[in-house]
Amino acid sequence: MTRGQRFELRAVDFLLRDQSIRSRFALGPPSTPAILDREGRRRRRKKSTIWIARGVRVVPEKGKGLQTLMEKKDFEQWLENISVTFLSLTDSEKNETLDHLISLSGAVQLRHLSNNLETLLKRDFLKLLPLELSFHLLKWLDPQTLLTCCLVSKQWNKVISACTEVWQAACRNLGWQIDDSLQDALHWKKVYLKAILRMKQLKDHEAFETASLIGHSARVYALYYKDGLLCTGSDDLSAKLWDVSTGQCIYGIQTHTCAAVKFDELKLVTGSFDNTVACWDWISGAKTQHFRGHTGAVFSVDYSDELDILVSGSADNTVKLWALSTGMCLNTLTGHTEWVTKVVLQKCEVKSLMHSPGDNILLSADKYEIKIWPIGREINCKSLKTLYVSEDRSICLQPRLHFDGKYVVCSSALGLYQWDFASYDIIRVIKIPDSANLSLLGFGDVFALLFDNHNLYIMDLRTEQLISRWPLPEYRKSKRGSSFLAGEISWLNGLDGKNDMGLVFATSMPDHSIHLVLWKEHG
Repeated sequence: MTRGQRFELRAVDFLLRDQSIRSRFALGPPSTPAILDREGRRRRRKKSTIWIARGVRVVPEKGKGLQTLMEKKDFEQWLENISVTFLSLTDSEKNETLDHLISLSGAVQLRHLSNNLETLLKRDFLKLLPLELSFHLLKWLDPQTLLTCCLVSKQWNKVISACTEVWQAACRNLGWQIDDSLQDALHWKKVYLKAILRMKQLKDHEAFETASLIGHSARVYALYYKDGLLCTGSDDLSAKLWDVSTGQCIYGIQTHTCAAVKFDELKLVTGSFDNTVACWDWISGAKTQHFRGHTGAVFSVDYSDELDILVSGSADNTVKLWALSTGMCLNTLTGHTEWVTKVVLQKCEVKSLMHSPGDNILLSADKYEIKIWPIGREINCKSLKTLYVSEDRSICLQPRLHFDGKYVVCSSALGLYQWDFASYDIIRVIKIPDSANLSLLGFGDVFALLFDNHNLYIMDLRTEQLISRWPLPEYRKSKRGSSFLAGEISWLNGLDGKNDMGLVFATSMPDHSIHLVLWKEHG
């Protein structure tokens, strides 16, 4: 007898030993020698069809040994009985039963079992689920896990890469600006990969590089940055205009000693230690206006061509308003008891009892307080409000001020203070370790730029944590805050892959050079 014949006879023996089979077909006990007796098998093999019992027959096929057949109806009944019995077993008994059946199976059955198990156990839910439901599930995964999932299969990569909302949320969580109108999922996935690289560079202190501008022969006190150009004013009686990207001085004019500078395409406005303000023409280098009236050095200037107004803050504790085109003094604002180190002209963007959106507002700051003035209402205007950290003047303000028409932000020894411009209430105080030495450079919706005597810092305003730092050399310190500034600041409202370039920070050095911190290009 061949091995295959012996295997099939064992299968028949298994069937006949089942109680449901014996009762269904009225068979005798398992020891009945109907098919197990060796001599009996030899006799039955001579017949073409051997009926063991009603409904069950053994058919000898040439070269294949015995084959047990069962009528379809009887087979279905038998299968149902077996299923009921199997379901009533314990897990351990079920496993033992399966092990026994597997041991009796041939190659065809094992292959069939393998194919069906793969279908049952390895169901691709992303392939089976509707896209909307798949996208909803993917939202719960962190971006790094999503990137790993993209490696599972082409189908997974296709589905995950097509989920626009997932990648937009991932970019937003990194502090990236999102254009919701752009629904190209692959674009946002690429943006995320670029964003994660930039954030890693910030964390690893590899996002910036440094450069120096050399050209002045005396100390540099005044800096102003706009559209890739840096203007510097020095005690060497000159002002220079630098292309930050190339480090080249592209223009220079002879001026007075400069404590503050601001420029546009046509003119340069300078505040000086000689107590005056001057306006210079870039093309000819000539002085077009000279504003006289302060009795102390002018530390800050701002102007508006639309209003034809120039404002100046001075060491004489006053703020003056001038007609930009004629040089006439329009008003002198008093009330400060310390040097006025910063003046800012800005349109209001919120409504309150004292102002409306679109109103022109002037902010002036000294060592202890910030005063808010209306512009264009009356000649002898009074301060609308005075902002301070402590009423007893025990806490000093740092000589930097941020005002965007909605919020006023200033740093102090206690941390960063943010006022709501509609109510003038303090809405946020960010405590920072060793905040007494930290100064504010820029403040946005997502990030803030700070620095102290040793480092430049980036703070994530959503978590109020410092996420990056960059070492600074020993720069020239100034109580007025005019010898250092932030460069491009649009990225403080969120990076977008295009605004993280150009100048980050500039400060004057003891050797009369200007130290620059620049964004490093993406790797």
